[in-house]
Amino acid sequence: MKVLTKIIFLFLVSIFAVRLDAAFIYMDWHVAVDYTINPISFTQPVITINGMFPGPLINATTNDIIRVNVFNDMDIEPLLITWNGIQQRLNSWQDGVSGTNCPILAGKNWTYEFQVKDQIGSFFYSPSINFIKAAGGYGPIRVNNRNVIAVPFPKPEAEFDLLIGDWFYTDYKFIRSAISQGTEFFKLPDALLMNGNGPFGHPSSKSHESLTVEKGKTYRLRISNVGTGLSFNFRIEKHRMVVVETEGSYTDQIELDSLDVHVGQSYSVLVTADQEDGVDYYIVASPKLVNTSTDSTKETLVARGVLHYKNSNILPSGPFPKGPDPFDLDFSINQAKSIRWNMTAGAARPNPQGTFNVSNVTLSQTFILHGSKSYINGAPRNVVNNVSYIDQGTPVKLADYFVNGSGIYDLDKFPKHHIRKTATYKTSVVSGTHKGWLEIVFHNDFSNAMDSWHLDGFGFYVVGFGHGEWSPSERSTYNLLDPVVRSTVQVYPGGWSAVYAYMDNPGMWNLRSQHLMNWYLGQELYVRVHDDDPNPAKERPPPNNLLLCG
Repeated sequence: MKVLTKIIFLFLVSIFAVRLDAAFIYMDWHVAVDYTINPISFTQPVITINGMFPGPLINATTNDIIRVNVFNDMDIEPLLITWNGIQQRLNSWQDGVSGTNCPILAGKNWTYEFQVKDQIGSFFYSPSINFIKAAGGYGPIRVNNRNVIAVPFPKPEAEFDLLIGDWFYTDYKFIRSAISQGTEFFKLPDALLMNGNGPFGHPSSKSHESLTVEKGKTYRLRISNVGTGLSFNFRIEKHRMVVVETEGSYTDQIELDSLDVHVGQSYSVLVTADQEDGVDYYIVASPKLVNTSTDSTKETLVARGVLHYKNSNILPSGPFPKGPDPFDLDFSINQAKSIRWNMTAGAARPNPQGTFNVSNVTLSQTFILHGSKSYINGAPRNVVNNVSYIDQGTPVKLADYFVNGSGIYDLDKFPKHHIRKTATYKTSVVSGTHKGWLEIVFHNDFSNAMDSWHLDGFGFYVVGFGHGEWSPSERSTYNLLDPVVRSTVQVYPGGWSAVYAYMDNPGMWNLRSQHLMNWYLGQELYVRVHDDDPNPAKERPPPNNLLLCG
């Protein structure tokens, strides 16, 4: 009895300590459509938040509690916002995807409340339904270290958020309508934007992004790929970068001339203003797997900003710095393998990241997931193992809670290890073993396009990349010593990527392609992590403001 009393006392003390250390952040967001911004001289709808594109920064510290009251001021569009990489501990009710939340209808509002529990790092938020993200509605999230946890590099002079992503001149509603009606839409995006701005020096750009620095000082750039489908290579003319963090994990500090950032990914790099003062320099992001050097029609697909030295009045001129061959996949894979976890750094907690490693884990489950395209009833769809996700109007999380999923989904009917012979629609929900280790092998069956996969609710260990068909023998090539932990992993054309995830976060979690077209056309499923223990600490009950639908 004394032991039990002591355990309860320590548990209450730990909760109280977290509450003392946490702050509440309150935000009111008005999400609306603006036809006047026009980043590149084309009148089209841009989704703004409080009149801003990109939207406002969420600047939090580990364990802070965030309340965002979202007003949907769009005319007819329902809306959901998802928090890319924020793990929503024990709280998938706030995840902001169609399987967990009913949408906020036009003219209505709803308040998200979540805690950035035991997290640090660089993330972003974005709309999750109806192809809205193609028109904006995204913004940056920073989660800073608590004062008692050391950051593993000297404090930079300042920090900049760089949200870079591809952009269509075509109205997102037209694209959505076309693909919803079964029309093939293979058009490349028309531009890459940097913080909502067009390329520096291009006659169609209304403005360009500029970061002001002072010679001799070091700055932290938080770079996110918020686009719909293009990976890009990021670089700064005559400046090298030190990679220090990705999606909540401090990395070994490697110095690079350029960095590949794939759809849905975020990085932090340190840049020292160590070049000639009085001169400005190009900031460049150019797409992977696209030849922009010989085709002038693709000039806007190279995002260009300015690194402005404080005392400079000379803008960049001449050719911008060339990056690696955009078709050199070996360069990209080797770089990805070189980005490793900093095993000695603390992050959200005092103990070093290396306390948690995968060198001796026992796997409980393996999912082998092939992302590809197929046709169902004559319409093009994206599929996982030849199954295309269909949203039935009732979030699977609500169905699970109120009617045990009855009539909405059939648990574990999805083929986790093989490809169905015939493509079909399913509302796919699979079980993740609570507190078990899950191995996921992502296959990209497209031969000429990148893919990115994301798992809500977790950070996973990226243990391997490879070409061709994966087999169990590939496990001998895994990095189990210091794999980086993140929530989005790229999958190269015709190749595979392998991750390990520890299923310690009960809830209903979305597993999806981060490529917007793929996601919209069905390349997703849900992982149900359930604990039969009724202790409410295992998973939070529904919020009082729960929306109902379906």
